[in-house]
Amino acid sequence: MPDTYTLLEKVVVGAATASSVSFTSIPQTYTDLCVVMSTRHGRAVNSSSLRLRINSDTGANYSNLMLQGDGTNITNIKNSGSTSIIYFYGDGSTATANTFSNVQLYFANYSGSNYKSISIDSTAENNGGLAPVNINSGLWSSTSAITSLTFDEPNGPSNFLQHSTFYLYGVAKFGVTPTSAPKATGGDRIVTDGTYWYHAFTSSSTFTPKQSLSCDVLVVAGGGSGGWPYSGGGGAGGVVAFASQTVSTAQTVTVGGGAAGAYNTGNGQQGSNSVFGSLTAAVGGGGGVGDSTVTTARNGGSGGGGHPYGRGNPSTDNAGGTATSGQGNAGGLGSPNGSSQDSGGGGGGAGAVGANATTTAAGAGGAGTNSVTNWGALSSVLTTTGLGVSGFIAGGGGGGTNGSNAGAGGSGGGGRGANNVGTQESEAGTANTGSGSGGGAAGAAPASPKNGGSGLVIIRYAK
Repeated sequence: MPDTYTLLEKVVVGAATASSVSFTSIPQTYTDLCVVMSTRHGRAVNSSSLRLRINSDTGANYSNLMLQGDGTNITNIKNSGSTSIIYFYGDGSTATANTFSNVQLYFANYSGSNYKSISIDSTAENNGGLAPVNINSGLWSSTSAITSLTFDEPNGPSNFLQHSTFYLYGVAKFGVTPTSAPKATGGDRIVTDGTYWYHAFTSSSTFTPKQSLSCDVLVVAGGGSGGWPYSGGGGAGGVVAFASQTVSTAQTVTVGGGAAGAYNTGNGQQGSNSVFGSLTAAVGGGGGVGDSTVTTARNGGSGGGGHPYGRGNPSTDNAGGTATSGQGNAGGLGSPNGSSQDSGGGGGGAGAVGANATTTAAGAGGAGTNSVTNWGALSSVLTTTGLGVSGFIAGGGGGGTNGSNAGAGGSGGGGRGANNVGTQESEAGTANTGSGSGGGAAGAAPASPKNGGSGLVIIRYAK
């Protein structure tokens, strides 16, 4: 991009996919805006209709004149505005594998008091096959400044797929130094809330400051997995925040993977560390397992849930795994002696211990957290970066059972446990939350149990 273009925000869709992508709190210090997108959508078509909404406006304030070509015909389509959207096109899921659309949108005088004109050019790719090529002239009939942009696919139901990218640039007048821009590079999502810049890493990469910065760093390790059979839930990955870190050189960022599910291999496994430079978060603990020579729940950032009493060796050891001080909580006990069901305890979460199993039910995963020492509340941070589950991260996995009452997953992305009676499979920990997966059960489908959720690293600094 030319020097007059400044990257304001960047979103790279991860493995969890995204139903929509938004740029919010757009600064008003530039002349124009430009959005560059490369997308692939889960809707089962070669070319998928994409939608733009401005400032969450759902009224009849949009009009759109589209010139479309497909290699054979040119069609002039006018949108009267009654549908409250501006359309353009991107790749759908049946386009040639690993192809992505190319889209550029330009918003002139976006903060002015006149109606806002938008030019769009887009093309879907299908490895040489015919695909729509479009040029759009759009108009948003509002005198309000543009402060947010939202992109989705109105005809779904599905999501933008992994590796779709969205870049928002501010365009300054030639010769004018931009007044708002990130002070570093790196991260899968670069966003601002008007006070801080956030660089969110959902995959391993490098954070490179353009100047010496005082940064706050949130590090979340990969979550642990439940085991098989009759297992405790996986513990959440450790969550730790570091305040006022001086960063003047490039730092390696490692996002820890969630632990692999342990079907037919006994004990649940630990997740992997997440690291920023020399700053590390502890891994998530794995759930303990009955009917196995390896039975003890694993320790971690949060501990895994314990196995049922009287199963395995030592037969009485149904304790949950322990937690790393300041990073999480312990796992719950497995079902006690004399229980009518063999059930695992809940994995520990960053916000609470895993629940103990009872004589008739497995333990629920410990709650995740929406706040952390050195950062305070996380809800707005997670909302701004489009991460977490309802403002929480790092929930523990629920315990599995040979009865019907499996443990629920902890808030923030913890997976539910499996049961035997209904052959209910366990659930994976939600990606990029550091949550644990649910414990297994012998009668559940062979895909049980699932993987722990991968970790996360977020760096913030003053705007």
